[in-house]
Amino acid sequence: MDRPTQETVLIRYGEIGLKGKNRALFENRLMANLRATARDGSLAAIRKTRGRILADIAPCADREEVLARLVRTFGVVSISPARVVSLEDDTIAQVATEVTREALQKLPPSAPSTFKVEARRANKDYPRTSPQINAWLGTEILESIPEARVDVHEPAVRIGVEIRSDSAYVLGRTIPGPGGLPVGSAGRGLLLMSGGIDSPVAAWQIMKRGLEIEAIHFHTPPFTGPRARRKVEELVEALAPWGVGITLHLCHFTETAVALREKCPRRLHLTIMRRLMFRQASALARELDIPVLVTGESLGQVASQTLENLVATDEAASVPVLRPLIGFDKQEIMDRARKIGTYDISIQPHEDCCSVFVPSDPKTTPALEDVLRAEALLPERFLGDTAPPVQTIAFGPDGLRRE
Repeated sequence: MDRPTQETVLIRYGEIGLKGKNRALFENRLMANLRATARDGSLAAIRKTRGRILADIAPCADREEVLARLVRTFGVVSISPARVVSLEDDTIAQVATEVTREALQKLPPSAPSTFKVEARRANKDYPRTSPQINAWLGTEILESIPEARVDVHEPAVRIGVEIRSDSAYVLGRTIPGPGGLPVGSAGRGLLLMSGGIDSPVAAWQIMKRGLEIEAIHFHTPPFTGPRARRKVEELVEALAPWGVGITLHLCHFTETAVALREKCPRRLHLTIMRRLMFRQASALARELDIPVLVTGESLGQVASQTLENLVATDEAASVPVLRPLIGFDKQEIMDRARKIGTYDISIQPHEDCCSVFVPSDPKTTPALEDVLRAEALLPERFLGDTAPPVQTIAFGPDGLRRE
């Protein structure tokens, strides 16, 4: 009797399937991103087949680690570890029984030992229909595992069987992925990265829509210490595995912030500081050939995010600004931060330049003409339109620094 010869992961996508004539472009981008998660050789092969992607796990690879990487990839709706077998009845029945037994054994003691077979027959030459496969394998499993029961409505275990042209795939579990579109399929954006909760969530949200992210962080040593900078690096490390890696640009902002505090009206410091950041970030984006900025702003959440302040800061940007969290409330943002693994890093008590240099009573409804008049008090060198000097650190898809 044939034995399984290869352990494979069946990868499902959703929105990509609606892309019509451009579908292959999105599929190819997704496959490239999946390969990028496995540069250590943990995937032996990856290929497309009838609305699915199949990834073969290398014999020496850590199976659970491979699954954890694949399921973080945007564009992936779900994955299922699959055992690939021949189309012989005895082999399919044997492996389906083994997979069912393994899945039932992993259930908590209080869970019912119920299962359901869910067959999908892509190979129409196979003699049994999908309902017939369900009934046949259900009977085979019950004969081998007498303590099990079939429950077609709310089973504790679902056993998938996909019949394809030359093989059958037996699936014991399904792991949900983030969905969305593959990173890089929608272009590139430059994220204004603070050390707070919002900007990492904004990065995650816009990467889910296919945007590849680079980040810029404005730091003000010695007013902000090395731990504040390290906090931002840790946030990028946590985000990088969701995409194809992230490049972080560190911009020294101390001289600008000090000049702002000395020259401009105190209550407008926040608005003008944001404008100066937007101006410098726009210049860097143009130099990097990145068409948009991305921020973590949410309408009305804090003083810098009133409609008047958003209008004033946008006026200083020379490229469009995307705000993927504009309609989120704070609780939604915190919940998402916990889900993606950035919340505990963001709440570490290390200040950024805004908290150091911004007054306790900033102007929340500034008139743009007043802002422009106050900003003109700064020396001309702070109002230029050239990209600032930056220190650049690249983080790979594994979250590790690439020196």
